[in-house]
Amino acid sequence: MVPARELRAASHQYYVADALRHAYNLAVERCIFHVDLDAFFVSVEQLHDPSLKGRPVIVGGHPDSRGVVSAASYEARRFGVHSAMPLAHAKRLCPQAVFIPVNFPRYIDASRRFMDLLGTVASIIEPLGLDEAFLDMSESVRELDGAHWHAVELKRRVREELGLIASVGVASCKIVAKVASEFDKPDGLVLVRPGDEAAFLAPLDVLKLPGVGQKTADSLIEIGVQTIGQLAALPDEVLLRRFGRYGDLLLNHARGIDDSPVEPRGEPKSVSRETTFPQDTRDIAHLHATLRSMCDEVARDLRGTRKRAKTVTLKLRYEDFQTVTRQSTLTTETIDAGDLFDAATSMLRVLMTGERRCIRLIGVRASRLSGPERQLGMFSQDAVKMQNLERAITQLHDRYGPKSIQTLGEKARRRGLPPRMT
Repeated sequence: MVPARELRAASHQYYVADALRHAYNLAVERCIFHVDLDAFFVSVEQLHDPSLKGRPVIVGGHPDSRGVVSAASYEARRFGVHSAMPLAHAKRLCPQAVFIPVNFPRYIDASRRFMDLLGTVASIIEPLGLDEAFLDMSESVRELDGAHWHAVELKRRVREELGLIASVGVASCKIVAKVASEFDKPDGLVLVRPGDEAAFLAPLDVLKLPGVGQKTADSLIEIGVQTIGQLAALPDEVLLRRFGRYGDLLLNHARGIDDSPVEPRGEPKSVSRETTFPQDTRDIAHLHATLRSMCDEVARDLRGTRKRAKTVTLKLRYEDFQTVTRQSTLTTETIDAGDLFDAATSMLRVLMTGERRCIRLIGVRASRLSGPERQLGMFSQDAVKMQNLERAITQLHDRYGPKSIQTLGEKARRRGLPPRMT
């Protein structure tokens, strides 16, 4: 990765081309795009009225009203105008600006066409508002130069088919991809090489980290933290003491660690739980107890949403922050905590064999979800009885709490016994 100070001084075209000449044919295991339309409301208005192009434009309403700025062109931003600013103040800063009322039907139509275009590029899309989205490109991208080709092609299509301009950030995770898309606006394209996530983020102001608002930034400044790199270097306990569990998330994001999936809107595709230990551990009994609790919670969520799971994923993060995941496909779909626990502990046993590192974080996810009814096979009578039993358990849990009734397997696991001893 080109150092940030060099990247700011270079055009994004030079950065990408130069980077490709210097080992950007690296293999990638996970490739996430963050695509963000530049000055979206203003750009749509300029499409409607081309005479507005190149002029300071402010979308929000009449400047003498009590409204606020919804969007401002880059020409208006040079005068200090920004979104959420009172329109009267924006007029004082930029009296020559053209003020336009908000036209949401027009923006929603443009957003629909934008999302439709993204749907031809990636099968997994997570929209964020009207004008930005995450794309999981892992299935179609194997090397970083391939990611570059797809990003350039996407930007071209947005420009030619929609008449809009997009900035694209490419990285191994969502948090870094989003920062990258903001890095070289407008019309930017920034790729962050796998392994360079923390170095890319380090020199940036903490306010550039998604989720960090002014209040959090002020609190960090009180302890001498102004850049993301300074945040990443803090001892874990400092942030945990100051921000609680949010502190652990902040620290991971500052280090370029973000395992969150790209999730389409609609029904959940998975149910998961994870936890970061106060102290790194290799205690198998403690790991098993934690997994038992999380599997119980995942199973309870599955029952609550009337979903069954076919795949169980175990996630471990070691003391050196390396994160690994393993998947197990079950023979039949399930909502039973015991099935989830058996699969998770089997994978844990394999991962811990010969492993000397301690565990920092552990998680379990149930995925490949389907509806509540099993496909009934040759033993359909038994299957019907099982479905009726599961419905009854769900109703009792909803009414009296999760510990009101347990299967024998769940009860045995709570007591630390194998199911066969119950």
